[in-house]
Amino acid sequence: MGANGPIERCRELRRAATDAEAVLWRFLRAHRFAGFKFRRQHPCGPFIVDFYCPRRKLAVELDGGQHFTLEGQAHDERRSRYLGQHGIEVLRFATDLVFRELEGVLAVIAEALGVVDGPSP
Repeated sequence: MGANGPIERCRELRRAATDAEAVLWRFLRAHRFAGFKFRRQHPCGPFIVDFYCPRRKLAVELDGGQHFTLEGQAHDERRSRYLGQHGIEVLRFATDLVFRELEGVLAVIAEALGVVDGPSP
C-alpha cells in the first residue's frame, strides 16, 4: 500500500489509470451513465475495484494481462468471492474489449444496472 494506506493507494491508481480505464471512465463519470454514480478505484474491504456503483452494488473490473496468469486468476477469484459475499456483483472485461467492443461493454453494464434502453449519451 501507499505511504498513507488504502486511500493513498486509490489515489495512486487513479493517477496511473490505464488507457482502457480512461476510456470507460469518460462514460461512467459524473452520473453520465443513465444517471448512475460510479466511483473510480474504490476500496471494498481489502480490495480496490476499478469502478463501483454504490446504488446497485456493482463493481466493474478491467483485466489486463496480469489477470490471465494462474496467480492473477486465483487473486481475482478470491476478490470476486469476497465481493459476492458482501452483496457486490462483479463484471469483468478484458481491457482490449473496451477498445474493440465498447458498445457491447456498455450494454452489459447497462443490463446489470437494469437500464432498459441503454445509457444516456
